[in-house]
Amino acid sequence: MSIYDTLNPMQKEAVLHTDGPLLVLAGAGSGKTRVLTHRIAYLIEEKSINPWNILAITFTNKAAGEMRERVDRLVGFGADSIWVSTFHSSCVRILRRHIESLGYTTNFTIYDSDDQKTLMRHVLKGLDMDPKIYKDRAMLGFISTAKNDLVTAQEFELNAGGDFRQKKVAQIYKEYQSQLKKNNALDFDDLIMKTVQLFQNNPEILDYYQERFKYIMVDEYQDTNTAQFKLISLLAGKYRNLCVVGDDDQSIYKFRGANIENILNFEKACPGAKVIKLEQNYRSSQSILNAANEVIRHNRGRKDKTLWTANEEGPLVQFKQFDNASEEADAIVRDILNSSSDYQDCAVLYRTNAQSRLIEEKCLQHNVPYRMVGGVNFYQRKEIKDVLSYLKTIANAQDDLASIRIINVPKRGIGATSLGKVQAFASEHGFSIYDAFCRAKAVPGLGKTAEKVLKFTEQIEDFRGRLEEETYSIHELIEDVLDETGYQKELEAEGEIEYQTRLENIEELINKAVSFEGEHEQPNLSEFLEEVALVADVDRMDDSENRVTLMTLHSAKGLEFPRVYLSGMEDGLFPSMMSISSDDKEDVEEERRLCYVGITRAQNFLMMTAARQRMVNGETRYSRVSRFIDEIPDVLLDSNKLEPRLSASRTDYDVSGLPWGKTKSSGRTAGVSSFGPGNNSYASKTATPVSTPGFGKAFTVEKSASLNYKEGDRVSHVKFGEGEVLEIKDGGRDFEVTVQFDQAGIKKMFASFAKLKLVRV
Repeated sequence: MSIYDTLNPMQKEAVLHTDGPLLVLAGAGSGKTRVLTHRIAYLIEEKSINPWNILAITFTNKAAGEMRERVDRLVGFGADSIWVSTFHSSCVRILRRHIESLGYTTNFTIYDSDDQKTLMRHVLKGLDMDPKIYKDRAMLGFISTAKNDLVTAQEFELNAGGDFRQKKVAQIYKEYQSQLKKNNALDFDDLIMKTVQLFQNNPEILDYYQERFKYIMVDEYQDTNTAQFKLISLLAGKYRNLCVVGDDDQSIYKFRGANIENILNFEKACPGAKVIKLEQNYRSSQSILNAANEVIRHNRGRKDKTLWTANEEGPLVQFKQFDNASEEADAIVRDILNSSSDYQDCAVLYRTNAQSRLIEEKCLQHNVPYRMVGGVNFYQRKEIKDVLSYLKTIANAQDDLASIRIINVPKRGIGATSLGKVQAFASEHGFSIYDAFCRAKAVPGLGKTAEKVLKFTEQIEDFRGRLEEETYSIHELIEDVLDETGYQKELEAEGEIEYQTRLENIEELINKAVSFEGEHEQPNLSEFLEEVALVADVDRMDDSENRVTLMTLHSAKGLEFPRVYLSGMEDGLFPSMMSISSDDKEDVEEERRLCYVGITRAQNFLMMTAARQRMVNGETRYSRVSRFIDEIPDVLLDSNKLEPRLSASRTDYDVSGLPWGKTKSSGRTAGVSSFGPGNNSYASKTATPVSTPGFGKAFTVEKSASLNYKEGDRVSHVKFGEGEVLEIKDGGRDFEVTVQFDQAGIKKMFASFAKLKLVRV
C-alpha cells in the first residue's frame, strides 16, 4: 500500500495537486503537517523534483524541527537538501551570504528585544527626547509596525506630513536604524525587511533563489504579515508553485502584525488558485469540536468550515463558575489532583500572564509540580545575557551594546565616567565601542583606567584566537569565559541561593551549546548565537517533565493536551475590555478566534471556568460570564452556570449599571461540584514535588504576610552587612527587595530568603 493511501480524500487531493497556487484551509487538528510532509515526498518520489528545489517555511523552531524529522523519515536520501525552516532562519541564511550588497558585513548581530530597548534608550538620550513622552516600548512598536508593512524610515518621515508627533517618531526611527547599521546589527523585523530589499534591489539574486525554490510551501499562513507576504510573493513570482496552509479561524497574532487578509484574499492575490478544505479533526472528541464550532461560527470575517471527527463523542465540555478567582484556581488544581491523568497531560490556559499567579500559588499549596511557559524568557535573564554578550563581543566586535554591557562585568573598576569618555571618543572618530576600547591609551582623560580597559580587550582577543583552533568548542569557550574573567567568582560572592540559581541557568546554556555542537558537523559561534536569538519560549518545552503546563492562550497555539482547563471566562477579561470597547469589530472577532484556539487544544477533556469577582490592579471587579460561553448551547455544556451575584458581604453594592443588571439573592454557593473548595477529600494519586528543578522549576517560597521594614529604611543582612532599602515589589510568590548595601553594592533578593532585619536608628 502506498503511503498516500493512508491520507483521507481531502488530504490526498492537497498532496497530489502540485502545480500552480494552492490554498489548503486546514482546521485545527486536521493533519496539516502530514499533508505538507507527504506533499514534499510526492514531489520528490513521484514528480522527480530535486530536493534542493523545495522550500518549506513555518513560524517556530519547534514546528520546523518536527517537520524536518518527518520529512527525513519519509524522503530519506536527499532530504537534507530541502530547506525546512522558519521565516527568520531562512532570511538569516540568505542574508549571511548576500547582505554585503546592503552595506552590512556577513557577521552581523541579531538584536533581541532587550538589545532593542537598550539601543532605543541610547537613541532617545542622544536625540534629547523625553523618555516619558517617547517611551522606548512604544517607539519600538511604531518601528516594528512600519517594518512589518515594509515602510522605511525615509518613507515614514514622508508619510508623517505635518503631524508633529509622527515627525518625531520618524526622527527616532531614522536614528535607531542608523545605530543598528553602525553596530552591524539587525533586529527581528529587519531580517524579513532586508531580505525583501535585497531581492528588490538585486534581480540577479532574486532570480537565483526563484530558480532554487521552484516549489514553495508555507505553514500557518494566517499568521503572515505584509513583509512576509511580499517575501513569499517575490520568491514564488516566477514559477507560481506556491502552496499555503493555514486556518483563518486561528489567526490570533494581529498584535504582532499578522494580516488575516493574506489568507482571506489569497485567491485574489493568486488568480486561478485551488482551494481545499481539511475539516476532519484527528485530535479532539466530537463534544469539544461541537463547542468550538458553535463559538467560531459567530465570526463574520472567515471562510466557512465545520470541524468533525471519527473519534468518540466524549464527555460534554464542563463549565464551572465560582465566587472568586481564588476558588476558581483552587478548584482547577484539585480537579487535576483528582483526575487519573499524568501532570504532563494537563494544561491550564489563560488570557493574560497575570492570571498565572493564583494558579501557581495553588499548585504550590497542593504540591503539584508545574512549569510556566511565557514568563521570564530564559535568554533574557541577567546571567545569560552577560555570557551571551561576551560571546557576541568575541564573535562580532562591532556590537556596541554587548561590549558596553560587559566592560565592567565582573567589576574591573571602569566607572560610568570613564565609559562616557570612551563613548565620546568612539563617536568623534567613528569607531565602534570595542575599537575605542582597543585604543584606550588614546582616549583623553582616561588615565590609569586605560590599562584596565586594555586588559579586557586582550582577554577578548585571546578568546577569539582560541576559536581558530578546530578542537576548541563553544561550550569550552563559555566555561573559560566564566573562569578566566572572574564571572563565576563574582556569582559566588552574591550568596548561596543567588549563586546556585544563576549557575543552574548558565549550566543550562552550556547544555544548549553541547547540544548545538552535536547537531552540527562544523559548529561555529555565529551560528550558535543566531540559533539562540531565534529561539522561542515554546521551543524550550521539555515534554519529558511530568508537570502541569501553565501558559497563555497565545503561547498554546500549535500545541495539544489530553486535559485542558480554560480559565477566566469572563467578559472584560476574555474577551478583553479593550476589544469590547473598540470601534473595530475585528477586535472581538480576534478574541473569539483565540477562544477557538484554546478549545481546540483539548483532546479528551475540557473545563472552562469563570469567577464572579476578581482582583484587578488592586480593585475587586465583578463580571458576567463571557459571551463566548453564552455562544455555546446549554445542551453542549455540563454546567453549574449560576446567576451573577455579589458575595454576602457586599449585598448593598449598587449593580444596576453593570451589563448583567441587578442580582437576585441566592442561597447557592459557587463551585459546589465534587472537586470544589469545600471538598477536602484529596486525590487518589500522590503529588510529589519535583526535586531537580530545571526551567520552570516548582518554587517553594513561603511569602510573609507583611514586612517590618519599608523603602528608605536601614536594614542588615547576615552576609552583606547594612544598607538602605531602595525598592520593594510584590512579586506574587514573594516580596522582591532591592537594597543598596554600604559595602556590597546593590542587591536584589527575595524577602523570605534574605531575612533582612530592620536597623533601629
